[in-house]
Amino acid sequence: MATVELTTANFDEVTGRDGIVLLDFWADWCGPCKRFAPVYERSSEKHPEIVFGKVDTEAQQELGAKFNISSIPTVMAIRDGVIVFAQPGALPESALENLIEQVQQLDMDDVRKKLAEHKH
Repeated sequence: MATVELTTANFDEVTGRDGIVLLDFWADWCGPCKRFAPVYERSSEKHPEIVFGKVDTEAQQELGAKFNISSIPTVMAIRDGVIVFAQPGALPESALENLIEQVQQLDMDDVRKKLAEHKH
């Protein structure tokens, strides 16, 4: 599946669904972002069951601010509407694949339980 451009208009709809959404926060002027883009694109082709979204932090400054994105590229993983991973820096292909495996193996009931406990 090709990557999906996310904006303030479609962000909540895309990231609020069940399943896995990977996000790449990037900008056109960012060298590491440009080097990471083909790795991200290849991974999106290997995993059609996952939504791969891209957020242009220049065009979507509101989204960058909402998630305190201070360094790009930043990769974020959302599963069933819950942010389960966020880290700045371009990942090598093997690390991106490893991240996908880990997110797929999460017990989301356990994640929600721990989040609920953490809020008290």
